[in-house]
Amino acid sequence: MIRLATPQDIDAVEDSYLRLLAHEAATHSYTNWKPGIYPVRQDALSALAAGTLYVLEEEGQICASMILNQHQAEAYAEMPWQYPAEPEQVLVIHTLTMAPEMSGKGYGSQMVRFAKEEARRRGCIVIRLDTYVGNLPAQRLYAKHGFRIAGRKLVSHHGLFDSELFYLECDLNAEEERG
Repeated sequence: MIRLATPQDIDAVEDSYLRLLAHEAATHSYTNWKPGIYPVRQDALSALAAGTLYVLEEEGQICASMILNQHQAEAYAEMPWQYPAEPEQVLVIHTLTMAPEMSGKGYGSQMVRFAKEEARRRGCIVIRLDTYVGNLPAQRLYAKHGFRIAGRKLVSHHGLFDSELFYLECDLNAEEERG
């Protein structure tokens, strides 16, 4: 079940961030996220307070989380989006995360499908997101769900570290037509 997060979920969300970052430090970093910088507990708490943090819970365990809102960072304005939309018509996926042991179980796909349903419920016509160019698992996930790469840009995260990001989009109207 995917639902809005509650305060009781924050420890589990933070733990998934920490486990993912530790796994990436020991193996290969697909996200280019940095321990102690992003994502951290405060990111989850801020999203919880804004009512934008969602969790996938199965058998009492938090298996994945994401932030859904309409915040498009400055770089989004520079992208050559193929699917134009007013800001209020765009839902943005941020920080779709799961601990390493949760990958490969379809949770990412469930989260993306939920984001599409939520976008339609809100009257949005496009979903956008950004992901590190080296994040091949995320790129495969989003491509499988109809997202296309709109652009690429090197950006700074709060002046703390740089990432080269792909900017992706999904036209929800085209999906309904294919439906």
